[in-house]
Amino acid sequence: MTQNLAGRSIAQLSVLVQSGALDPRDLAGWTLERIRSHDDQVIFTTVLPERAMREADASAKRVAAGRPLGLLDGIPVAWKDLFAIAGIPTTAGSVVLKDAPVAQADAAVVAALASAGMVSVGRVNMSEFAFSGLGINPHYGTPRNPRAQDVDRLPGGSSSGSGVAVAADLVPVSIGTDTGGSIRIPAAFNGIVGYKATRGRYSMRGVFPLAKSLDSLGPLCRTVQDAVWVDAAMRGLPAPEIRRGSLDCLSIVVPTTVVFDGAEDGVVSSFEAALGRLERVGAHVRRQPFPAFERIFEALARHGPLVTAEAFALHRERLEGPQAASMDQRVVARARLGRGISLSDYVETLELREALIAEIAANIGPNELIAYPTVAHVAPPTAPLLTDDALFVETNAKTLRNTSIGNFLDWCGVSLPCGHGAAGMPVGLLLSAQPHHDAHLLSMALAAEAVVRAD
Repeated sequence: MTQNLAGRSIAQLSVLVQSGALDPRDLAGWTLERIRSHDDQVIFTTVLPERAMREADASAKRVAAGRPLGLLDGIPVAWKDLFAIAGIPTTAGSVVLKDAPVAQADAAVVAALASAGMVSVGRVNMSEFAFSGLGINPHYGTPRNPRAQDVDRLPGGSSSGSGVAVAADLVPVSIGTDTGGSIRIPAAFNGIVGYKATRGRYSMRGVFPLAKSLDSLGPLCRTVQDAVWVDAAMRGLPAPEIRRGSLDCLSIVVPTTVVFDGAEDGVVSSFEAALGRLERVGAHVRRQPFPAFERIFEALARHGPLVTAEAFALHRERLEGPQAASMDQRVVARARLGRGISLSDYVETLELREALIAEIAANIGPNELIAYPTVAHVAPPTAPLLTDDALFVETNAKTLRNTSIGNFLDWCGVSLPCGHGAAGMPVGLLLSAQPHHDAHLLSMALAAEAVVRAD
């Protein structure tokens, strides 16, 4: 095969496959060889050549017979190391699970994409137990951000391998999870698209949890169109139902509370330039304070984060037993903070969450989207964070701040590349919508993407 497939979107690859110009077996073989020969060998934790070639062979036969399963037939996909894949253990980025029983069946969304004809090529690296927004993993290594031109920089987490695998042109899409920003942060740091669906939009069966009151799923990919196609398949639909919206119907509110605090100049300028481009083509933009954002962080400081309480409950036996010695000690320390969160603290936070969701909904138009920088800074250098615990904690909190607002309020969100900041690193613009307004969000993101992108 002589075609250069690097950087192709799902849609571009689909045209080649459906037309017969690209055999799915060649695409799978090219993908597997690219993974094998890549100079960063910590992106994938497990490669699945036998499964990939088996699925690609079945796809090739369907396409040749004129019976493809749909637009995604033959397209490679990678999975964050939280999704059950039949025949191998789910290790969740941790060595303490390396000898866990193998999964007897695929996770529901893995099976859904297989039913759409997608080819699973492997599982990718992540922060241990998904409990960090930075992407550092002391066990399997930390994937290098492929956009960095000066020093090794963070990939973003916890879906670090997913973001890097797409940005490094190894796969056109990788499926991640998002509890506090774990899809949108790596998308922003790596200059790709990341879609976090409303919690509950997809089945969580077979997905290793972090905090069930916050966990959500979604794709990291090259374009919003790709995300729309994958979204449909993850929900078991034969074809996408979402259509491109009109920019003169795009209404955006920009919060002036919290989200710009301490933001880098390059991030703010890229974000504002993208907003200006949207306004010039007909989008309506207004700005408004959101005191509720401050109340979220005040409540979390007073009662403790929901994610910490739920992570401690999930991992309590590990945290209090011998396995803790084999875990990332930063994960251990953070999760153990959940021991001090009382039931009354937890319940009060849930009640406040419900009240704030309703309060904010009453102050936003029914079809209005919320926009602000995905992360207030570009991907920082990795090396200082490997040895400085205080810097790690500070950077992790700042990195998760903007995206975690959306998880607390149950929003859906799409991070779009909107320019570059310090060291030429990518900046993300986060478009969010209220719970279960995913179709409107994706429709408007389809319309806005070409304008938001500065490349």
